[in-house]
Amino acid sequence: MRTQVAIVGAGPAGLTLAHLLHLQGIESVVLETRSRSYVENRVRAGVLEQPTVDLLREVGLGERLDREGMRHLGTTLRFRDRSHRVDFVGLTGSTITVYGQQEVVKDLIAARLDAGLPVEFDVAETAIDGIDGDRPRVRYRKDGAEHVVEADVVAGCDGSHGVSAATVPTHALTRFERTYPYAWLGILARTRPSSEELVYASHDAGFALHSMRSPTLTRQYLQVAPDTDVAEWPDDRIWAELRLRLHDEDGFALDEGEIVEKGVTQMRSLVVEPMQHGRLFLLGDAAHIVPPTGAKGMNLAVADACVLSNALGAFYAGAGTARLDAYTETCLRRVWRAEHFSWFMTSMLHPPPDGDPFERRLQLSQLDYVTSSAPAATSLAENYVGLPFARHWAWEG
Repeated sequence: MRTQVAIVGAGPAGLTLAHLLHLQGIESVVLETRSRSYVENRVRAGVLEQPTVDLLREVGLGERLDREGMRHLGTTLRFRDRSHRVDFVGLTGSTITVYGQQEVVKDLIAARLDAGLPVEFDVAETAIDGIDGDRPRVRYRKDGAEHVVEADVVAGCDGSHGVSAATVPTHALTRFERTYPYAWLGILARTRPSSEELVYASHDAGFALHSMRSPTLTRQYLQVAPDTDVAEWPDDRIWAELRLRLHDEDGFALDEGEIVEKGVTQMRSLVVEPMQHGRLFLLGDAAHIVPPTGAKGMNLAVADACVLSNALGAFYAGAGTARLDAYTETCLRRVWRAEHFSWFMTSMLHPPPDGDPFERRLQLSQLDYVTSSAPAATSLAENYVGLPFARHWAWEG
């Protein structure tokens, strides 16, 4: 098969890139190792920044988002049993929208299939070669047969453990990584949200987050040790710990219901530089990981896709490779800002596992400052709702 852009991975990065390229008349093929059902139903991120929402609307993907997405005007920081609201609209004029990653993926897949464009699910033994030349190839096996896609460019959108990042010679990449000394025990519960907005709680017993995925489905998290065994956390223990950590002096009432999913998420940060090698470009989790406290992962993936889409538009319009050459530099400015904000939120809200009283006092001081200083609250709000990114996804000449 011959195409212009071979995209490895059908997550938000790969599917967004494919959609933006299609709108510019650029051909692509999307390859995914998982099934369509799997990628459309895996519950991951759920917070969309304002620039991400604006882009999805602009490219014709806003109908269901506007109908089903939950627009939030602010968020709550809770500590010392007191709640402090950060007013996004009042501080920045912008909002966030809670709309699950799986819903974004469903919309993108539907748009691509409706346009009669290829998405190959359930592929195996994927391999990339020829990235140092002008005709890179992606090889894979499906239904017992071997296939080869020859392209001008390969976009690696298959995560930090995928084949794309592993294809780049180790000597050509620098990894910047941090592993945090705690993890999140996350649950998905069939219950209505107990708050109209997300609640971030920093309790001496540990961090907790109350969030939602729909009016009848909540996503909640507890700070736990990295080696936590989910089997040691029966439902009753989880609800009791959530009640303790989310409590406030106003009598916050936590709705409890059936827990349909449990899992432990490791907290880590990762950036690889550069985000490109030859004709291979890394997007989303293949190039960077952020701890989920800052709600940046999916939004960074969309921003990467915008940058690469614009650069490829310039390339195919005959404007040369300058924008492709600048892909890493352009993306990393936003990536490192998001990494810092995610580190800031994570470090401020998670009590130290060793119980260090000095560090805990520093955290509480920072929380006091963020919730009492208008400039500090504005900085948090600006970063949370999303700093402007180059939404010029199409080459304009």
